Amino acid sequence: MKNTPESPEPSDAAVRRAIKPTVCYPIDTLPAPQMDLYRVARQNMVLVDEVIVPPRDAKCWSLPAGHFCRIVSVEGSQVGDLNFWNANDLSERFYSGKTRALHGTHVSTGDQLWSTIPHIRPMATVTYDTLDWYGWDEYGGSVHDVIGTRCDPYTNDILNGVDYHYCCHSNLSRAFAEWTNTDVRDAEMLVHDVCNVFMATGFMPDTKQYFMKASPVRPGDYIEFFAEMDLVGGLSACPGGDCSTGHSSDEAACYPLKVEVYKPADGALDGWVPSKPNGYSRTHGL
Repeated sequence: MKNTPESPEPSDAAVRRAIKPTVCYPIDTLPAPQMDLYRVARQNMVLVDEVIVPPRDAKCWSLPAGHFCRIVSVEGSQVGDLNFWNANDLSERFYSGKTRALHGTHVSTGDQLWSTIPHIRPMATVTYDTLDWYGWDEYGGSVHDVIGTRCDPYTNDILNGVDYHYCCHSNLSRAFAEWTNTDVRDAEMLVHDVCNVFMATGFMPDTKQYFMKASPVRPGDYIEFFAEMDLVGGLSACPGGDCSTGHSSDEAACYPLKVEVYKPADGALDGWVPSKPNGYSRTHGL
């Protein structure tokens, strides 16, 4: 809360605050991704597709199950807003809230991106991250967050009274409309909260507001995902550039991002199967 309290503290306020927290979703029983298999499979993989995402724009691409995908910094410090959809059922898409509840506010190697209800299954696994050295900084910030929603023209209108057409929501909506050959107004309803790749973020210690700071990403850095199912990817090169000062404007220096899709060598994934829909039975009520 950011308001000035109006209610007096009760006599046992300190005792109530001192109660130890409990993790909401312990993941000890969560099936672990096959990281040893993925490490072997990525050693001899072959580049099969490449997409350049222009600054202040977005692109979509196909990512078949069992393939790897790298998002690469190529010219300058630039963050990107990432969406994933099930290629065979676009209503199943990345669920940032559940991913955050399971893995925490930021993701890196070994973490998985989960899909929406009723499927709730791994869509992709982070298999390599050149920024994993960053850890947590003195402000409580880290990289690749699943906190932020994506910059959008509606919030920008509320806060700044400006019509701006290159917010990440706008970019992703146009790219997804083009990919699906649908009206952009229909496509934007399937654009969803993102994984903010390369973005350095956290919560302010006093107000707990979402903050951003200059990204540590540099040309050559990348984050790599393994597709646990057939996917469509969407990526916007954020108009905020490295998000050191702001977003939703043309003021920041912005750079392209590159998407690389790799196929493992034949036989490298023997024994692996794509992720299956959630096993919960909805027969007896919801």
